[in-house]
Amino acid sequence: MNKTVSKVYLAADHRGVGLKLYLIEMLTASGYAVVNLGVDDPETSVDYPDMAKTLADAMVDDPKSRGIIICGTGAGVQIAANRYRHIRASRCDRPDQARDDRYHDDTNVLALAADDMDIEVAFLCVQAFLDSPFDAVERRIRRIEKIS
Repeated sequence: MNKTVSKVYLAADHRGVGLKLYLIEMLTASGYAVVNLGVDDPETSVDYPDMAKTLADAMVDDPKSRGIIICGTGAGVQIAANRYRHIRASRCDRPDQARDDRYHDDTNVLALAADDMDIEVAFLCVQAFLDSPFDAVERRIRRIEKIS
């Protein structure tokens, strides 16, 4: 468990509910402080940009937190989350992607595709995302400052 992560916020649209609930269970069992931002019913249709705003609003005053956001493809929530200057979201479907995106780009939100991912692989991506450090060298910090 990564002790530098204060909280893990999770949000999903209706297509991502099942994966989100599984990840909450796994993260809680691993000792993380988890905040479920909804939705919890796959029959409750919500727009993914609204869930991205909910996640961004929750994370704005908690810079040591990380977020996980889920929709059917992962692309919609990634695009919507990246509208917020304090969010650096990356859609990943392999653990090495999640690790590299943290290391190189200090991503703080992981976007996942509920329709396309095996839940065990999704959890491996989450573990890599939460356990990987950012390589805070000058050139990487400079690049991130240009988008934040």
